[in-house]
Amino acid sequence: MQFILGVILLCSSLHGVAGEVLTDGVRLAPGDYERHVTHQGLNRRYLVHVPRRDDPLKPLPLVLAFHGGGGHAEFMADDARYGLIGKADKEGFVVVFPNGYSRLPGGRFATWNAGGCCGAARDGNIDDVGFARAVVAAVRAQLPIDPERIFATGMSNGGMMSHRLACEAGDLFRAVASVAGTDATTSCSPSRAVSVLHIHARDDTHVLFNGGAGEGAFRDASKIMDFVSVPETMARWVRRNRCSAAPPAVRAWPGAHCETYSGCADGVALQLCVTDDGGHSWPGAQRVRRGKAPASTALDANDTIWAFFRDAASR
Repeated sequence: MQFILGVILLCSSLHGVAGEVLTDGVRLAPGDYERHVTHQGLNRRYLVHVPRRDDPLKPLPLVLAFHGGGGHAEFMADDARYGLIGKADKEGFVVVFPNGYSRLPGGRFATWNAGGCCGAARDGNIDDVGFARAVVAAVRAQLPIDPERIFATGMSNGGMMSHRLACEAGDLFRAVASVAGTDATTSCSPSRAVSVLHIHARDDTHVLFNGGAGEGAFRDASKIMDFVSVPETMARWVRRNRCSAAPPAVRAWPGAHCETYSGCADGVALQLCVTDDGGHSWPGAQRVRRGKAPASTALDANDTIWAFFRDAASR
């Protein structure tokens, strides 16, 4: 996809961004854009995809999609790998691809400060929660976004970032979904119960299902990775969302299953979906990094995530 580079620098008096002030409603036509916002004294960027729509004034859902550690926004926006733009066009939501913190030109090899992970973003105590809030505010200044349908998802380190947003920005994000990135927060006191979906392959070779870092894990010289297990991640959210202690309901089919927890506070949803294979990848992806196992075909992450978000918004 071709992104329109440097078209407009969005200004927000809350975050000190230089540029033209656009705060009076719909300004972005359907298409792809690159935008910048200044936060914590850093010039941060993000990509925006606006779907075609019949009513330009109708409020739209918004999904922030966070790339994995060592990735960048354009990688996450590659539909052969993630398919989020096609899904946004089909379902009619705005999808934004923020770029993580990077010391390199162009924002390559970027990471997110998800708490205990990862890299320079964590070590520099980068305020990525504040950055996410700034991005949402900037997008809302140019598009009619439904405040009750703002969501976050991410892959690996980006999935960990989604867990952190549920912990620290539950007032803004209605639901989050993490793929292959377990909870890395060092503390978590959500302002309200938040719907959480976690997707993980049992044979993940990076963020091991039962905890710890696998052979393919993001190598971080400043700190040995000791990733939280999937079962512990779910146990934490059962406690935080005050869900029932009853075993989750299980729906299984060849190659995958989903576990749905019940009785959570304020009617929020909590779900775990597990694939038998696929390694450290986005289920349903057409393409993965060279040398990695093919993505699972037993579950489509985009269909599962969007169904979860749509259901969460109706609760």
